[in-house]
Amino acid sequence: MKHQSKFNPEQQHTAAQQSRQQTTREFTTAEELLRYDASEVTVPPAIAQRLRQSSADLPGPSKPWWRRLFGR
Repeated sequence: MKHQSKFNPEQQHTAAQQSRQQTTREFTTAEELLRYDASEVTVPPAIAQRLRQSSADLPGPSKPWWRRLFGR
């Protein structure tokens, strides 16, 4: 009995191309993974605006303890 594929030849070709395009990436640190992800993902404008508004009220970074101690 002949085995018939569920896909037509065009779908098989597309599936083969997609499997070749997917590559495995290895990251040495979590920071490297986050940087890669940030470069690949675009943030929707509405979310970017909300983030800017919510972060505008945050205080700036404090001085390191050694600068507060030595007065620099």
